[in-house]
Amino acid sequence: MDAVDSMVDPLREFAKDSVRLTKHRHKLNRKEFPKVAARTAIGFVGFFFKLIFIPINNIIVGSG
Repeated sequence: MDAVDSMVDPLREFAKDSVRLTKHRHKLNRKEFPKVAARTAIGFVGFFFKLIFIPINNIIVGSG
């Protein structure tokens, strides 16, 4: 029974957290939206920068 509980408990906690998140969310106002949009855009730029330069770094440094 412990094996089943160890698999079910994380799923139960995730479900609780998801319900709590959906209940406490709010719509962004005009002041918050540009800040969130800018931070999201910076995150995407950083992600693609990292995505491009990891293979380039591996080529320069060599894998072995």
